[in-house]
Amino acid sequence: MLVIFSGRPLAPHVMNYAWPVAAISSITNRITGGALSVGLSGMGVLSLVGSDVGAVMASVGNSGVGPLAKFTVAFPLVYHYMGGVRHLVWDFFPETVNNEQCATSSYALGGVALVASTGLAFASF
Repeated sequence: MLVIFSGRPLAPHVMNYAWPVAAISSITNRITGGALSVGLSGMGVLSLVGSDVGAVMASVGNSGVGPLAKFTVAFPLVYHYMGGVRHLVWDFFPETVNNEQCATSSYALGGVALVASTGLAFASF
C-alpha cells in the first residue's frame, strides 16, 4: 500500500492497472502540444532579445547533436499534427470511434510519428 502525507493508506489504483493505449496517446498529444508551445515561446523570446533564431537552429542542426535535436523538434510536431488529423477524422466520421479503432489508431499514430520523425531527423534540407 502507498501512504501519502495523511498517514492513511491510498489505493494503488494507478500503479496496479495498465493504462489503455488510447489514454497514453491522449496524454502524449497533450504533452507534445505543451512542448511545442514552450519551444515556440522560447524562440519568440530569443527573437525579441535580438538573437538570430534561424542561425542558432541551423548551427545546432549541423552540429554533432543535429539528428537528436531535429528529432526532438520533429516528433512533437508530427505527433501533435497527426493526432489533430485523427480527431478531425473522428469529427466527420463519429461511427469510427470505438475501443478497438481507438487502440489501432493510437498504435498507428505512434508508429507513423516515430518513423516520420526519424526520417526528418536524418534528412538534410
